[in-house]
Amino acid sequence: MSIGLPSTAQVGLGLRREMLSDMLQHIPEQVGFMEVAPENWLPFGGKLEKQFKMLTERHPFVCHGLSLSIGSPDPLDIDFIKQLKVFFDEHNIRMYSEHLSYCSADGHMYDLMPIPFTEESVKYVSERIRQVQDILERPLIVENVSYYGAPGQQMTELEFTKSVLQEADCQLLLDVNNIYVNSVNHRYDADAFLRALSSERIAYMHIAGHYNEAEDLIVDTHGADVIDPVWALLTKAYEYHGVQPTLLERDFNIPPMSDLVKELDIIHQIQKPFLAHQRRA
Repeated sequence: MSIGLPSTAQVGLGLRREMLSDMLQHIPEQVGFMEVAPENWLPFGGKLEKQFKMLTERHPFVCHGLSLSIGSPDPLDIDFIKQLKVFFDEHNIRMYSEHLSYCSADGHMYDLMPIPFTEESVKYVSERIRQVQDILERPLIVENVSYYGAPGQQMTELEFTKSVLQEADCQLLLDVNNIYVNSVNHRYDADAFLRALSSERIAYMHIAGHYNEAEDLIVDTHGADVIDPVWALLTKAYEYHGVQPTLLERDFNIPPMSDLVKELDIIHQIQKPFLAHQRRA
């Protein structure tokens, strides 16, 4: 069962193996929780596993998966899901999220593909989410994803996302950067999309940087600093939905920890007035 994050864990950082040595020596006070992709740690034992467990025994961790492939036409990989369950229990993982997409069809495609925005897909994906939750005996949180095409589209991205959350009765990992990226690439109102989401469904949030391929094409890379319009959208997210635990993702071009801490400080500063208001309310 998911045990959630402590109330003090309002700001988090994605842990990459390159950061492990530094984190074992000192975790910045700005980091209230950490997140890992379980696939990046499951294959390893020995020294790496022991070092990882030293962190998970002392600090709150969540997992954000890469290869569950919840929307795939292939059957669910039950053996993999059972391995996840053991990993989560072993490392006291507080929450588990995955992408509302798929990455396999007769083999892995090594990319996140968009699920067709259709009523049929809503029912199919929701049934698979419930099946995963039954095996894991904990909630599966799904993330709104960036996408670059919408095959067979019969619903908007917003309608599809809300329908899956309702049909599966599951929670949302709200990726603020993905809303911004998609709003530019698919020409919709990011603020209206954000406002229309249900606050009760949001478990936690992601924020990240991206790459501007062209004026009307953004690639979601997690390889750059967060830009001002995305910080502004995060502020709106707190305004509409209250402060939720928020994690900074940085997957490559990883700068020194001091630079990451500056972005964590920005999240703390944006949260501060909303938290003060929540305490007074």
